[in-house]
Amino acid sequence: MLVRTSTRYDPIFAASIVTAVAAAATILGAYYFQYVLGLAPCPLCLDERIAYYVAIPLAGLIAIGARGHARRGLLMAGLLVVGLVMLASAGLGAYHAGVEWQFWPGPADCSGPIQSFGRASDLLRQLNSVHVVRCDDAAWRFLGVSLAGYNVLISLALAAIAAWALRASRKA
Repeated sequence: MLVRTSTRYDPIFAASIVTAVAAAATILGAYYFQYVLGLAPCPLCLDERIAYYVAIPLAGLIAIGARGHARRGLLMAGLLVVGLVMLASAGLGAYHAGVEWQFWPGPADCSGPIQSFGRASDLLRQLNSVHVVRCDDAAWRFLGVSLAGYNVLISLALAAIAAWALRASRKA
């Protein structure tokens, strides 16, 4: 999607709009799985959302800045940050998917054995009140890919969009 400014296309504006909309749709999808379908997120799932919480408002600010004719270098720096954040999200998603496929162990707090039960008298109360969502058990898969795997694909796509806009802006 190319957005036209007065006489030329502005790849930074286009990329920031696409990124903000796609990232918001991704978070809304995560909320749908959580609140409508009842699939509670594990700790790694919640960590993966942080990148979107950064990318959405930052991409929105970049779009506003592009429309307001902010300094090109500042807009490009912001887009670089968005791209790097999405690459980090892809890395975390790949780690999480690997944990789900048992390629490597996950964090002990959501995929390892419980180390301490505390006092024996509190054991039953603790077992009734605590529900740990495991990071190594994919709650949902489509075409063999879990939500963590889809996060990798979406994050890489958004990072690629940012990279495209940076490259196109340098040529302009």
